[in-house]
Amino acid sequence: MADSEHDIEHMAARVTDAHGFLHIDDKTAELAKLDEEIAAPGFWDDAAHAQGVSKQASNLRETIREYDEAAALLEDARAALELAGEDEAFAAEADDALARLSDLLDALEITSWFSERFDGGDAILTVNPGSGGLEAQDWTDMLYRMYVRYAEKKDWKVTILDVVPGEGIGLDKATIQIEGRNAFGMLKSENGVHRLVRISPTDDKKRRHTTFAGVEVLPVLPDDIEVDLNPADVRVDVYRSSGPGGQCVNTTDSAVRLTHIPTNIVVTCQNEKSQLQNKEAAFRVLKAKLYEREEQKRAQELAELRGDRMDNTFGSQIRNYVLYPYQMVKDVRSGVETGNVDAVLDGDLEEFVIGYHKWRVSQ
Repeated sequence: MADSEHDIEHMAARVTDAHGFLHIDDKTAELAKLDEEIAAPGFWDDAAHAQGVSKQASNLRETIREYDEAAALLEDARAALELAGEDEAFAAEADDALARLSDLLDALEITSWFSERFDGGDAILTVNPGSGGLEAQDWTDMLYRMYVRYAEKKDWKVTILDVVPGEGIGLDKATIQIEGRNAFGMLKSENGVHRLVRISPTDDKKRRHTTFAGVEVLPVLPDDIEVDLNPADVRVDVYRSSGPGGQCVNTTDSAVRLTHIPTNIVVTCQNEKSQLQNKEAAFRVLKAKLYEREEQKRAQELAELRGDRMDNTFGSQIRNYVLYPYQMVKDVRSGVETGNVDAVLDGDLEEFVIGYHKWRVSQ
């Protein structure tokens, strides 16, 4: 009984901490303002803005609901422990409530890590092959499938923006939009170069090959974010889609290529049926790339003023996937590793994503 009382006091302290680090009072006030805006006449006249506000309100509501659930579980555990003196069956009920409360508080602590501007929103994830020809294209396809499976396991929505088949095998590029709570914040763990070591299925002599693919993760920018993008600086080309698609995709010039002339950034999108949808999606990706470019430039200038050394996150190897001569996936930053390579490639990435963020917040 003494142990259970100690556990309850420990959990009570964690619930109090959660109220603070989740800024529950601020979130409650912010939600009240958003609910007023949503209830106002004409709110849905600007559909894009309305969707953004509704999503923001939904995320706040979910965090507050989870905190309220934690507080309720704490009271359930207290009540059960008081009754356990008369009936031992309530001791098991108290233990069950404390176990559920511990899991919920762990999840809330993870949520608190994603406090930067776009962390709570959606992500645009692109996989590009590195050097290695066919082998790199196959590796790009494997990573693309891994991220789609990971998103599906988390009940996140995946929209394919651009999937370009390779020469006979794999993919030459894959860009997807992933929509879900904290999707961008969590997937920032994947930004960088991923290294594969295996016996290549394309090598008749069955030699061991090392190949690379780069993963870029960008936020889907809210409509109220201004990006310096002059339409006159963008060349728009349309062409026939090369990938597998629905009816009409391969029979009309629906694919869109945008070239931002000042920076030479090129964005393609070909997976929607209409040219207009592809153009809208491509501009969404281009805006995110330009915004990220400006943020990196600002960070570089600040670092130079402070005399800091900047790490080049994209372009540095972050994780090794070894299929031969042994089986292991290891993250070079957090040190998280597993021998179950097949499960990881099937989307069991949570241990690596959370492990990276634990490492990040400890730095």
